[in-house]
Parts: sequence; structure tokens; C-alpha cells
Amino acid sequence: MISPENIEQLVRPKLKDMKTYAPIEPTDVLSQRIEIPAEKVIKLDGNENPYGCSSKVKRALANYAYYHLYPDPEQRELRKVLEEYVGLSSEYIIAGSGSDELIDLVLRLFLEPEDKVTNCPPTFGMYPFSTDVCGGKIVNILRRQDFSIDIAAIKKALDKRTKVIFIASPNNPSGNLTPESDVLELLDTGAIVVIDEAYSEFSGTTVAPLVPGYSNLIVLRTFSKWAGLAGLRIGYGIFPINIAEYLMKIKQPYNVNTAAQVAVLESLKDIDYLRSVIKAIVDERERLLIKLSELDWLKSYPSQANFILCSVLNGKAKTIHQRLQRKGIFVRYFDTPELNDCLRISVGKPEHTDTLIAALKEIC
Repeated sequence: MISPENIEQLVRPKLKDMKTYAPIEPTDVLSQRIEIPAEKVIKLDGNENPYGCSSKVKRALANYAYYHLYPDPEQRELRKVLEEYVGLSSEYIIAGSGSDELIDLVLRLFLEPEDKVTNCPPTFGMYPFSTDVCGGKIVNILRRQDFSIDIAAIKKALDKRTKVIFIASPNNPSGNLTPESDVLELLDTGAIVVIDEAYSEFSGTTVAPLVPGYSNLIVLRTFSKWAGLAGLRIGYGIFPINIAEYLMKIKQPYNVNTAAQVAVLESLKDIDYLRSVIKAIVDERERLLIKLSELDWLKSYPSQANFILCSVLNGKAKTIHQRLQRKGIFVRYFDTPELNDCLRISVGKPEHTDTLIAALKEIC
């Protein structure tokens, strides 16, 4: 029988010390922790859609008759409806189990051990996480004080081992966009440039139309945020055709489950409703920003996503985070060198904003 010590020796050394990704916890767990009914929890920590999915999705999932069969491994119907939504041929499109899976697949495709991946923190934590899992080496190029990317520093750090550059736009957690001119400049480096547009629907901007003209541009999207499908794990990417062909070759055959595929089809049939939800969230984002800006101990950053980043100027971010939790209000807390004493607040419904602001005024 193999001992635990022998198993330890078989584990890849790099994975033993890698930092794990810090996920948010589900409502039922949070409810039990603070002993508050789940329906009274105000969850503003995961950038989820507070209005949920389309009612058409719920009906379709309840009535679907073929859950006992495997889904289409080539995602034909799914890619066809995405073709109409994206405005590019389905040859460019591949869906994944959330955009997280597509991040992993892109790195599996391009990385040899110790190849480099350019990351621009503060940003989405899956880029370094997946790079570590895939055996790559992260090169961090810090964003400027206004959270814009430092093109000159990125270029200076590039070498022959640099394979991929990740840019989230709008960026998570700062909410700012990367201008198309910066994207074009990065594309000229010859590295694979991945623009993560998880929050694109809230900004109304995209660089997806550029993909056919650039063999090294990848654009990632998700249905988690705007369409309220976070729990079904469904994202997609727009890839140069030859990269798409390779990804179809290396992905798991049934990587997108049937329920997720059905949910996307129904969501896109109810696009007018979902666009009205996006507008409601964007309007509430602007109202929330105004309310937060009235608190003189907070510095709130304008956002093009469905969340707002706040710097707590009195140094009490952790205390505020904990006190909000005791009231059943959950926001994201950051305490890193790039985000010292910061809170990220997802945009909820108007009543969530009102309860949050009242709690913040009471706490401080």
C-alpha cells in the first residue's frame, strides 16, 4: 500500500505551494454562519445578477425531456444562436463550463512548463491560478494608480517565453475599461492577447469584431453576470478559427451540460427582457455610486461593470466588512498591496442599496 508520504512525492512540486483561489460562498452557507434566514441575506459579494434568470429559462429547464442523454459535444445549436448574438460566424465561437474553463483551455493549448503569462493586477484571480495549475510562470505588471494598464511596462517585460497576456475589460475589481488602442498595441507584440469581457454587457463595449483580423486575439464572455446563469456555469469565447479548432480538439467532449445549453437558448429568446435587467442594474450602479460618494470616509471608483470598488480611507475596511456580515450584508473585502483596505460592492436591487447605505452610515 502506498503511504501518504509517497503520494506527496508524486504530486507536482509547483502545486504544493500554489495559492488557492478564494471563491465566494453560497447563500445557504452564509445564512447558517450568521444565523439569519437565507431570504434575508443581501449578497453583494459575487457580482451575480440579483434579478435571476429569465422566466423562460426556468420553464424550459423544468420541461426539458432529455436530461438522460449526453449533450451535443460540438455545441452546434448553441454556437449557432451565439453566432447571431455575437455577430460572427460560429466557426469563431466555442462555449465552456464558465469562461474559467476557457481560460484553462487556452493555457493548456499554449503553455510549456515555465512559459510566461502576463498578468495585470489588481485583476481577476483565475489568471494566476490557472497559470500555476498549467505549469506556467506569472509575470505581474501592476496597473497604474487609476487602474489603467501600463503598456510600456508590459512590453518591456515580454520575452521569448511570454505566450499569453490577460486583460480583463471591464477590469475586476476596479470596473474600468481598457481602450481599444491599448488592445491594438498589445496585439502588435505577437503574444496571445486574451480580453476577458465578462462584464461587457454592462459597459456596452467589445473588441470582439476585431477577432477575424487578428490571429492572436481571443475574447472571453460569460452568461453568469448579465443573464443570471452563474449557477449553470456557461461562458463562451470568440477565437481565431485555427485556435478554435485546436480548442475543440482538446476540450472535454461534453464540457457544457444540457441544462446550460438550454438556458442559453432560452435566454437569447428573451433578450429584450434581459436587456431591461441590464439597464436596471446600470441605472442602480450609478445611484449606488452617488450614495457611496456621499460618505466622506470612502473613495468610490466609477465602474463600467456591475460592481463598484471602494477604498476605505479610515483604514477600517475589515471591521466594516465584518459588521456588515453580522447584519446579513455580504460584500467583497480586499487587503492586498494593490488593494489595501478595499471593498467591492456588487450592484443589487434598489432596496439592497438602501439597506447597505443605511448600514454603512450606522457602522461609521
